[in-house]
Amino acid sequence: MELLSQYGLFLAKIVTLVVAIAIIAVLIVNLKQRKRQRGELTVTNLSEQYKEMQENMAAAILDEHQQKLWHKTHKKKLKQEAKAAKAKAKLGESNAPHKPRVWVLDFKGSMDAHEVNALREEITAVLAVVKPQDQVVVRLESPGGVVHGYGLAASQLQRIRERNVPLTVAVDKVAASGGYMMACVADKIVSAPFAIIGSIGVVAQVPNFNRFLKNKDIDIELHTAGQYKRTLTLLGENTEEGRQKFREDLNETHLLFKDFVKQMRPTLDIDQVATGEHWYGTQALHNGLIDAISTSDELLLGLMDGRDVLNVRYLQRKKLLDRVTGSAAESADRLLLRWWQRGQKPLM
Repeated sequence: MELLSQYGLFLAKIVTLVVAIAIIAVLIVNLKQRKRQRGELTVTNLSEQYKEMQENMAAAILDEHQQKLWHKTHKKKLKQEAKAAKAKAKLGESNAPHKPRVWVLDFKGSMDAHEVNALREEITAVLAVVKPQDQVVVRLESPGGVVHGYGLAASQLQRIRERNVPLTVAVDKVAASGGYMMACVADKIVSAPFAIIGSIGVVAQVPNFNRFLKNKDIDIELHTAGQYKRTLTLLGENTEEGRQKFREDLNETHLLFKDFVKQMRPTLDIDQVATGEHWYGTQALHNGLIDAISTSDELLLGLMDGRDVLNVRYLQRKKLLDRVTGSAAESADRLLLRWWQRGQKPLM
């Protein structure tokens, strides 16, 4: 009996120790997650990546003997460069002539434009260190979305323009509606030949279930203070007055959109292009919506001569639940975009 009590006491101590270790581990993980949730800024030297790729491809096409000589020479060269850099650092030669930099930002927008949170951090970081001879390139992809979200995203890009930093927007796939609202802020817009550009218009669609509910003898009461607090509803009975006000609001938003684009690109015939239509890259160039035909790859390769091309990204660490719900939201965005494409233009 005494043996059993001693064994029970020993077991209780072990369990207590394990639980204590588990609690400490959980606390450490939570602290790390909190730090990560603040976000992390990463800078990637695209020029160095491209140079490394060139060198690897050059070595790959040599025969075995030539490759051995190349690797030996390359290793020696890297050592010399590292030695020279170390010597300069010791002598304090940090005030060497500044090599112009191209700061590359990526914006792949969803319907609610939540990506603007990362964009604002990236722009703030770049503007903190940008030099007069630097420039910014934004690789933009967005079919548009909510007005206030893309209005804020465009305003973030205006911060670059207001600092007189040359800004180029490159569109490989789509910059439509709110996406074009962002793009038009740039000093120069380039797009791939078949990228979708434009769609300077406003759309809203509201389903109404009032007749269905009436058929089921279900009453819906809607109480508002203010004549136009609610113009159209999902469940209540809509009036012609409410519909008219709703259309007026859409037209007013469209007018603001047109005025903004005209302000950013004064030479554009806004009445001709602000019809809600969208065009492919070559057509957009003819209409004055963009300035040149080029992929973002060719644009950046052309800028690498004599410059450092640096990609800046702000990564927001998310909890598991946020990652799951975020993936669901992205799937919904893709589904909405697919429906929109099927209703607007044939797919290829």
